[in-house]
Amino acid sequence: MIITTTPNIEGHKILEYRGIVHGETILGANFVRDFMAGVTDFFGGRSKAYEDELGHAREIAVTELEARARKLGANAVVGVDIDYEVLGSSNGMLMVTASGTAVVID
Repeated sequence: MIITTTPNIEGHKILEYRGIVHGETILGANFVRDFMAGVTDFFGGRSKAYEDELGHAREIAVTELEARARKLGANAVVGVDIDYEVLGSSNGMLMVTASGTAVVID
């Protein structure tokens, strides 16, 4: 399965559009990660824990996107957009969504 942010795939012709597909995940950040991120924010630098969590959430969203495209009989997804949102009263939840158009290519 080819998944791309571009509207087409070089060297391939889109034969059929199967519809819009999406994947999403919401993950909570735990107290230890929040504390360590606060320390990193205070002293500067990158938060490895949050980077890892963000990467994991993105992988889940794209995997769901791919599974939904396969159910529609697609062999590629074009125009993929990945969005990130922080949710919850204390901003303790991370939502990642991926959406695109499921297509059949040659």
